[in-house]
Amino acid sequence: MLPSIDAAAGTLLSARQCHSPNQDARPAGTEVDLIVLHGISLPPGEFGGNAIEQLFCGRLDWDSHPYFQEIRGLEVSSHILIRRDGEVLQFVPFVERAWHAGASRFRGHSRCNDHSIGIELEGTDDVNYDDRQYVALIALLAALLNTYPALSTRRIAAHSDVAPGRKTDPGPAFDWLRLYDGLTRDLVMEVSDTQ
Repeated sequence: MLPSIDAAAGTLLSARQCHSPNQDARPAGTEVDLIVLHGISLPPGEFGGNAIEQLFCGRLDWDSHPYFQEIRGLEVSSHILIRRDGEVLQFVPFVERAWHAGASRFRGHSRCNDHSIGIELEGTDDVNYDDRQYVALIALLAALLNTYPALSTRRIAAHSDVAPGRKTDPGPAFDWLRLYDGLTRDLVMEVSDTQ
């Protein structure tokens, strides 16, 4: 069974809700038609802890790690973070604009934040993502595809796809074939369950 999304509020009901101030309204009349997958670890290469959550919520202690001086003052967010253990956190409602893609372009359209949903996976380009992350991601993507009609499996992109040369995530450690195989299976099962 797919996780439930409150489409009007833009919330994933099973996610832990963590409000981020780093968001604003999508441009009027904008339809969500793109999903951007990211990889993040804070500090780089370290998993666990609450630094990602603190960064997205504008509460990171910039002096708590030397690397944080390099990103001091950064205001970013994502709609969703999937931790290594598969826990799902939501920072921005899907109906609002999260600040995840930066300067970006996809299939002739710039400003991907305007029309996309950003999903961060706790990880790095060169460390395999955890099995539990794939389970959570596939279920979430299937739910999003069922909720937002302009989305499709052909409109799921890597951060590196929308910001080539500037970003590399989620990187070669992310298994796209595993994602699409699982997503196809989940969507087929969901259709057969409703018949």
